[in-house]
Amino acid sequence: MLRPFGFGFDAMASRCEVRLAAPDEARARAWAQAAIDEVRRIEAKYSRYREDSVVAAINRAAGAAPVTVDAETQALLGYADALWRESGGRFDATSGVLRRAWDFRLGIVPDEAALDALRPLIGWQDVMRDGASLRLPRPGMELDFGGFGKEYAADRAAEALRTAGARHGFVDLGGDIRAIGPQPDGAPWSIAIQDPRDAAGTVAAFELSDGAVCTSGDYERFFERDGVRHCHVLDPRSGRSVRHWRSVTVVAPVAVAAGGYTTIAMLLEADAPALLDRTGLPWLAIGPDGALQASPGQR
Repeated sequence: MLRPFGFGFDAMASRCEVRLAAPDEARARAWAQAAIDEVRRIEAKYSRYREDSVVAAINRAAGAAPVTVDAETQALLGYADALWRESGGRFDATSGVLRRAWDFRLGIVPDEAALDALRPLIGWQDVMRDGASLRLPRPGMELDFGGFGKEYAADRAAEALRTAGARHGFVDLGGDIRAIGPQPDGAPWSIAIQDPRDAAGTVAAFELSDGAVCTSGDYERFFERDGVRHCHVLDPRSGRSVRHWRSVTVVAPVAVAAGGYTTIAMLLEADAPALLDRTGLPWLAIGPDGALQASPGQR
């Protein structure tokens, strides 16, 4: 008989959890540890905050010699390119340099001079890729997988659970959720969507047996100044926060797809519904006035 177990941990600046069903605690703990180890591997490999990470090595070489990257990193670079194309250039993996001007802890709004100094360092279209060779052409440029790294880790952790033997459960990395199967009785998991203006409230729920549910919003990292909310989702063209959606949630077969589209939707602002409808994926968005919009199947 399978029993429910939950294992919490911290990773990628988020509170995370592995929830699963297993015949006993020892088996559950071993399965969960395989997933947690995979999350920590990806965090160590791609964190921009670690000097020994792949991303740090790439960024140190900006404007100088090319860097040779492995197959996993090549695949992530290819996905970054796909997101850039799908978003019309608004999802840009080189826009992380904008954090030099923004400090969400201190709540300081950067002036135009600070943003003007950084904008020349943004430009995915200028990144030179040739097989295993990668070069950021200008000194000071940075690569940042933060826009989809957590979602990639959720997918890899889910596969680690499957490989270990789990068949019922999900991985929750700070709200990015990837399921590997329904509850033991066959019922789907109910994934509640947070109210962006009430941390204890919810606005809807999605049923999930397999696949992913991801949400991006203006409430994850933000501050308010003079009545204006400034969130961490930054438009690479202006260097400033997007302001249209309170949150966007997408359901997809894998977390990298769900998370990628939520971020693209935040960046596209009022134009997002047309793109989301073209994907055929279930989605839910909360507008600036709190009104809900959803995919045709959810309306």
